[in-house]
Amino acid sequence: MLENRQFGYIAPQNGKTTIRMMKGQNISGFPIGVIYIDEVWYPLIPGNIVNGYTFDFPVRLKAVQGLDIPNLFAAGDEVLPYILKACNELKQEGVRAISSACGFFGNYQKQVSEAMDIPVAISSLVQLPWISSILKPGCRIGVLTADQSSLSDKLLWNCGITEAIQKQLAIRDLRNAPEFSCILEGRGEFDNGTVEQEVVNAALDIIREQPDTGAILLECSDMPPYASAIQAAVQLPVFDFTTLIRWLQMAVCQKPYSGFI
Repeated sequence: MLENRQFGYIAPQNGKTTIRMMKGQNISGFPIGVIYIDEVWYPLIPGNIVNGYTFDFPVRLKAVQGLDIPNLFAAGDEVLPYILKACNELKQEGVRAISSACGFFGNYQKQVSEAMDIPVAISSLVQLPWISSILKPGCRIGVLTADQSSLSDKLLWNCGITEAIQKQLAIRDLRNAPEFSCILEGRGEFDNGTVEQEVVNAALDIIREQPDTGAILLECSDMPPYASAIQAAVQLPVFDFTTLIRWLQMAVCQKPYSGFI
């Protein structure tokens, strides 16, 4: 399944270990590959999944050529070959798992995971079943999304979200927020403080309307820069693309423990 792909931490004492490399692979050391929308225009600040300062481990980024937000949100079949092409390029470059920089890539989660022989989690929404399983029965899960109208049954089904879990969701949309909407409309700039307040206010609205909410999930890969502010405001666990990608990275990059006893 993973012929010539080597897992394992390389330490100085491993100097005489035989190491394999896939034929055609000419870079290495990128545990996670991230596909992203090619045609966008807005600030990509630290915390954003495609900002190089977001993670403290190497992440290999790959644009899905020609893809824009409307095409991805529409979830047409014509997009899939371009997504698979980007994912296969990441695989050839040696990544151990693949994620993405938009929750709406989840429309293709099942198809892409079936086509790849490495782990695939291309929507933050795939965390919902796990979040549901760790919360007290009856708790709601708040979901902040860039565009609620695009949270289709197809998207949720492809991300493994059952009808029972859907009933737990309390969703707030930021599509029409004055500054956050820059992300979808491609205006090139936004007031970062205002965007943070818009996202925090949306989370607080969920808590006011659904006080039994036990956690918040951020669908959008542009929301993690504000996760800390959201958590300070709502005093709940906050899940997003960074929690997903860090989870993947830990699984594929186990390191040996060392220390004194």
